[in-house]
Amino acid sequence: MHTDDLVWQASNFGGLAPRRVDLLLEHGHLELVIQAAAERGEWSCAEGAVEELCRAGEFGRALEVMEPFVATGWPTALWAKADIMLRSGRPQEALELVRTDATGETSKSKCHDFAGLLAKAGRIDEAVDLLAPNIDGWWTLSVLVEITEGQNRDERVLELIAPHADSARHARGESRWNHPFSNAQELQAQVLERAGRTDEAIRILGQDIAADQYLTQNTLTAYARLLARHGRLDELRELATGQNTHTVLDIYAGALRDHGRAEEAETVMREAIAADDWVGYRAWLSSALLQDGRLDDAIAVAEPGFGWYDCSNLLVPLAYQLLGRPEELMQLVEHTSVVPHHDHEEFQHGWRALALAGLGRVDEAIALTEADPRPWTDPRIVKADLLSTAGQFDAAAAELRALGTIEAREELCEVLIRQGHAAEAIAIHPTAAEQRAAKPKPEPVTLAENGYSLEPPF
Repeated sequence: MHTDDLVWQASNFGGLAPRRVDLLLEHGHLELVIQAAAERGEWSCAEGAVEELCRAGEFGRALEVMEPFVATGWPTALWAKADIMLRSGRPQEALELVRTDATGETSKSKCHDFAGLLAKAGRIDEAVDLLAPNIDGWWTLSVLVEITEGQNRDERVLELIAPHADSARHARGESRWNHPFSNAQELQAQVLERAGRTDEAIRILGQDIAADQYLTQNTLTAYARLLARHGRLDELRELATGQNTHTVLDIYAGALRDHGRAEEAETVMREAIAADDWVGYRAWLSSALLQDGRLDDAIAVAEPGFGWYDCSNLLVPLAYQLLGRPEELMQLVEHTSVVPHHDHEEFQHGWRALALAGLGRVDEAIALTEADPRPWTDPRIVKADLLSTAGQFDAAAAELRALGTIEAREELCEVLIRQGHAAEAIAIHPTAAEQRAAKPKPEPVTLAENGYSLEPPF
C-alpha cells in the first residue's frame, strides 16, 4: 500500500467501487469488507467499514481498520482517523492529530477542514477566528456559514458577511462580474432566515432583486426559494413574470404543488407553454405529471421535444425516471414519436432492451442489442446485464466468467454478491493495481513553446 496507489483509488473509484462496497454492507458482509481493506488495501472498503463501525459505536475497531492507511502518510487517511477520534469523544486528540497539517503552509481546503473539525469539537469561536482573517472569496464565506449552522453565532457571521454583501450589491453597476463574493447576498439572507429574521431576509434580498443589484442567477433562485419556503406565493408569482420567468416559474409552480394546489400549478405551466414554448416548461410539467402517475399526459407534454438534436431532448428525462418500471418504459419507447434520430439510436435500443428484460422477455432483449450495429460497450457484458435484469443470475455469471476481462470481473462481482457468494465476489474482483495497469496510457503529445498541443484536440 502506497500513497500514490491510494490517491489513484480515490481519484478513479479504483478497487471495489463505493457502490459495490455499499452492496456488500447492505447484504451484511461487514467482516469481509474489513478483510478486503486490510488484505487488498481497498480504500473504499476502509471508508465503508469505518462508517459502519462508527455507527455501531465500535470506534476502536474503526481505528484499527484505518491505521494501515494512516501509516502510508496519506493526509486523507490521517483526517479520516481524526474524524473517528472526534466521533468517539476524543476531540482534543483529533485536533492535535491534524493541527500541523492544517495550520502550516497548506491548502485552503485543509484550513476549511480544520475549521469544520473545530466546530464539530464544540470550539466554534476558534473555528470562526481561524476563518475570519482568511475570507477572500465565496468558498471560505460558504464554509463559514455552513460550520456555524445551529451554533448560535449568527450575529457574528452576519457582521463578517455584511461588507462583502454590500460590495457585491454594487459590483454589477461597476461591471465587476468576476466579483469574488458573488454569493454573499444569498448567504446573508440564509443566515438571517435561520436566525429567525425571515421578514428582514426577504426584505433585503427582495430589494436587491428589484434593483437588479445582484450578480448571478443563483441569487435570484435563492430569493425565490426563500419566498416559497415561507408561503409568500403572491410575491413569488409576481417574481415569476417578465424577465425572470424562465428562471423561477418552476419554483412558483412547485410551491403551488407543495401547498396542495397541483391543478393550479399545471394550469400555470400550460399557460406558459402556450405563450412561450420553452423546453424548461415542458420538462418541468412532464416530470410533475409523471410523479402523479399520469404517464400518457407526461408523454403528450414532452413529445414535441422527442426529436430534438441537442441535450434538451425531452425523451431522456422521462426514460431515466422509468428505468426501474419496465411496463411504463416500454409504453414510452413504443410511442410513435420515439424513433432513431441524430445518431442516438443506441439509446432507444438500450431502453427497449432494458424494458424487455424487466418484463422477462430476455431473449428478445438480447436479440435487440445484438442487432444494434453500434453497441455502446462489449455486447457480452450487455447480455450479462440483461440476464441479471431478468433475474437470471446464474446465466449472467456464466457469461461474465467466460469473458474474464477486467470489466467483466467487476460486473461479475455484483452478480455474485446478489447470489450470496460475497467472498468469491471480492476474490474475483480485479485489484486496484490490475485496474490501473489496464487503463490506457495517453499518447505523448508534442507541445508548442506556449505549452499548448500542436496536434488536435488542441
